Amino acid sequence: MKKNVFMFGAILICLIAYSNVGRNVSALGLDEAKERKAIFQVIENETGCFFKRDYDGWKKNYVQTNYAFQAWNEESGTFDAKVGWTEVDDKIGKYIKANPLSSKYKSEHPRIERRNIVTKFFGDDVAYLIWDQFNSDKQMLNYRHSKETRIMEKVNGEWKIVNISAFWDYKNVIPADSLN
Repeated sequence: MKKNVFMFGAILICLIAYSNVGRNVSALGLDEAKERKAIFQVIENETGCFFKRDYDGWKKNYVQTNYAFQAWNEESGTFDAKVGWTEVDDKIGKYIKANPLSSKYKSEHPRIERRNIVTKFFGDDVAYLIWDQFNSDKQMLNYRHSKETRIMEKVNGEWKIVNISAFWDYKNVIPADSLN
């Protein structure tokens, strides 16, 4: 009897595993490729809206809670960090309004490349991401490298940003033709 139960269990596990072949379903039961795509749509939208100075579009991508967080380094060597949606919104809202783009440009950084992306899901509604990002200048002649992290939370079926940490190399400029 125990042998039959064991065999039934082994067959059931094999059937479940086989049913997930090609679906990229993780041990958590997530279709990670699908979730990653949805996450990066939010990340790309937030980044694009920020660099285009679209305040309303930018803020739609965040979890607007007391645990929202944004941190970055400054060209001067200092850093800035805001904790809670009120602080994040206040700082970035003021920055967007105080730094409009000239009509000559559509974005502060019109080309963004992300590489070496690592994603870790902590359940079906929390994900951590880290990557190297290359941010073009307005003319797309040079790039600056940044190391970026995001913590994402799924709220009402939609991924939102909880945490942004961005650390830019302001010292070393990368010519566009050498970015391979």
